[in-house]
Amino acid sequence: MSPQSRFSGNEQLKSPLTWHYVGVGVLIVLVAGLAARLAMDWSATNSRSSDALANKQIELKSLDMQTTPLRGLDKRVADSRHQMQEFYAKRIPANYSSIASELGELQVKSGVRLSRVQYTQGASSNELTEISMDCGISGEYSQIMHFINGLERDQNFFVIRSMALTGQQGGMVNLRLRVSSWLRPSDVPAGLPPTPAEPATPDAGAVPSEGE
Repeated sequence: MSPQSRFSGNEQLKSPLTWHYVGVGVLIVLVAGLAARLAMDWSATNSRSSDALANKQIELKSLDMQTTPLRGLDKRVADSRHQMQEFYAKRIPANYSSIASELGELQVKSGVRLSRVQYTQGASSNELTEISMDCGISGEYSQIMHFINGLERDQNFFVIRSMALTGQQGGMVNLRLRVSSWLRPSDVPAGLPPTPAEPATPDAGAVPSEGE
């Protein structure tokens, strides 16, 4: 290399323009590196944000599913209370004597014979008290079925607890029948004996037959 070429090279290295180009190149490399790092950080942050958003959406959906059964609960409770009051007004006997009166009417309509009707007081709550009737019923099969159907369809609320065959003579059938109804506590007469938990099964002759 000639002295003139070396001199020209040295002059170029010492030139401010050369160092300016070098500085610009370094800045470009530095900016490119910073941009790449920023892009990676942004991607990681965006991914974490997406995961957090997805988790929040899952939690929100879970809470929504958990609270769905409770929506409108106050209205359903009010409706249930209204229906209960309507049931009490329409199906619960007005007083103690109305139970005996209704049984008597069903007896006449069906043609059966009721005997030895015993009233007892069962379980009681703040709303209602159970009144049980234990009696003998005799008649033809069709008459007894008519009486049973009448009990089940009666305006007053009756529940048949048990029926047991106690005798049969010709076409006449004798049954032991246990029936429950309910009264408001204020309408229950004083002095009723408690309902036995497991009433004893009567003998076959406990209920009189048609000929007696």
